[in-house]
Amino acid sequence: MTEKEKLHAGVIYDPGDGEILREQTACLEKLYDFNRTRPGKAEKRRALLREMFAEIGEGCYIEPPLHANFGGRHVHFGDRVYANFNLTLVDDTHIYVGDGTMFAPNVVVATAAHPILPSLRERGLQYNKPVRIGKNCWIGAGAILLPGVTVGENSVIGAGSVVTRDVPANVVAVGNPCRVLREIGEHDRAFFWRGDRIPPELLEDR
Repeated sequence: MTEKEKLHAGVIYDPGDGEILREQTACLEKLYDFNRTRPGKAEKRRALLREMFAEIGEGCYIEPPLHANFGGRHVHFGDRVYANFNLTLVDDTHIYVGDGTMFAPNVVVATAAHPILPSLRERGLQYNKPVRIGKNCWIGAGAILLPGVTVGENSVIGAGSVVTRDVPANVVAVGNPCRVLREIGEHDRAFFWRGDRIPPELLEDR
């Protein structure tokens, strides 16, 4: 197995391998171009994202600057994914994001990690584990998702949370380490923030 093949195998490998670095550099060149597009160049941004990402659906919007180890090469976005400023995707292996998910500013989604054993870290070795985020999630500002985690559909990750383990669907989860606070339920059909009620017309035909 080559070092490049190990990227997606979940095993320890050398990220300084020449073949990997050549591919990574080419990806980062496109990311550089994306981050320097002017706000009025929406079509240019969309075209670059289609080149950069493994998959990107319809209606996605990413606010520059975007940071990504492989420029999105291993990122799979569904439709209508929104990312605010400073989304960081450590996409050394695959990141999957479902339709309608939103990222607040300064979110980090990391697939790469390094061994605890110091002698292996001294050699610059690492391993990668994919991250999966379901449909219609909201990832709060400054949240960090660590390698190998899954966030279930419709769930909300509170601002500043550190997700170290899987989060089920249809919950609000917060903290460091991130834990389920409560399920999303009838209260959320009545109130959008504390005592502020959702206008009834917004709930029609839902």
